Amino acid sequence: MGDTPDGIRTESDSLGDVRVPAAAYYGAQTQRAVENFPISGLRAHPALIRATALIKRASARANRQLGKLDERLASAIEQAAQEIADGQLRDQFVVDVFQAGAGTSYNMNANEVIANRANEILGGARGMYAPVHPNDHVNMSQSTNDTVPAAIRIAGLELATPLLAALDALAAALEDKAREFGDVLKSGRTHLQDAVPIRLGQEFAGWAWTLRRDRRRIDAAVDCLREINLGGTAVGTGMNTAADYAANVALEFPGLDLHPAANLIAVTQSMSDFAHGSGALRTVALDLIQIANDLRLLSSGPRTGLAEIALPAVQPGSSIMPGKVNPVMAEMTDMVCFQVVGNDTTIALATQAGQLELNVMMPVIAHNLLQSLEILAQAVVALTERCVRGITADRARARRYFESSVGLATVLNPLIGYRAAAKVAQESERTGETILEVVRRRKLLTEEQIGELFDPARLTEPR
Repeated sequence: MGDTPDGIRTESDSLGDVRVPAAAYYGAQTQRAVENFPISGLRAHPALIRATALIKRASARANRQLGKLDERLASAIEQAAQEIADGQLRDQFVVDVFQAGAGTSYNMNANEVIANRANEILGGARGMYAPVHPNDHVNMSQSTNDTVPAAIRIAGLELATPLLAALDALAAALEDKAREFGDVLKSGRTHLQDAVPIRLGQEFAGWAWTLRRDRRRIDAAVDCLREINLGGTAVGTGMNTAADYAANVALEFPGLDLHPAANLIAVTQSMSDFAHGSGALRTVALDLIQIANDLRLLSSGPRTGLAEIALPAVQPGSSIMPGKVNPVMAEMTDMVCFQVVGNDTTIALATQAGQLELNVMMPVIAHNLLQSLEILAQAVVALTERCVRGITADRARARRYFESSVGLATVLNPLIGYRAAAKVAQESERTGETILEVVRRRKLLTEEQIGELFDPARLTEPR
């Protein structure tokens, strides 16, 4: 290696010489990837970098305990890896997310940065790779093929925690609104047409229950990520590792309850755990889309729409129409969820694209899965805090719709029969009178019967 006056150092790898920025902690293989893959400008997710660094630290500790790695070198690698896990040197992870298959370029980016920092800790210079070498020491007992999927799993577990908490908070906020609106009678709607009555609180309670069910699905899918293939190395056979390495390295993550896969070969080949997790995210995204769209529809207007509820006004809605306010938090939620559904399609295609002992599409799986976890969590928090908690109901408008709805004629069926109730509904539609006005005018029921018949509990609960 040699430095030049223009701030460049020359390194060599198995393909020859490579010019690397002199100040860089990465090296030749990373530089080649930077030149080969100027694709998107997107870089590895911070959670993936943190997980990778923790794996390198755990591996150094396990190899030291097993007598494979010198104490001095192991300590330097552990310190360098911990610094990266704590957020340092993140700007040195420069490989595009669309890169060589399996993530070899990304793994070598990590190995080179940790090696150069470890050598710096030991008094050496960047680019010399002595006494700590990226492959021989930082990558000891590892392959890209077990390190990268394990890093995706660890990062997924980390990012799932705030998402699960966000879903809990949104469900609780919807349940609060269900109680607040528990006595608000309104017209139900099926096929976007008037239907039998429902309470506004019941609609909110239904959304809350749906999200709690989705939360359980995500929790179960995330649990599958605890099974890791560290120690499997290239094809899952464990070549170049000590007999106890897989178990020892898993113990370095006590808070995550990781354990070696029962079959390291299978977990090296298959990306289906990631597809399963992404599928659970897709499911909650689909439900959130429906909920967000229902909020938009129920708050439409305020003069020419339903306007049964009002969403908090968080920003002006138009550059040309004064006073206009849009349901921007629900709109944002829709867009995030569309992205999550698209990400799931990408993950599904990548999952089936593996051949034989390896699925090389891991980088795009990592990018899409971790992005989905992150943006879903942040969108749910924003929707909860800046929309759901501030929703108000227009009780009078909901009541007017309820009393005017031809669907209310269904309530008359037990007393006057289907045919007579249908005639009442048709007359209401023709005259513009409410169902109650027609009933009273035609003296079909007494006031006592009307009061009993239109009791909110009777209208909206089984009897």
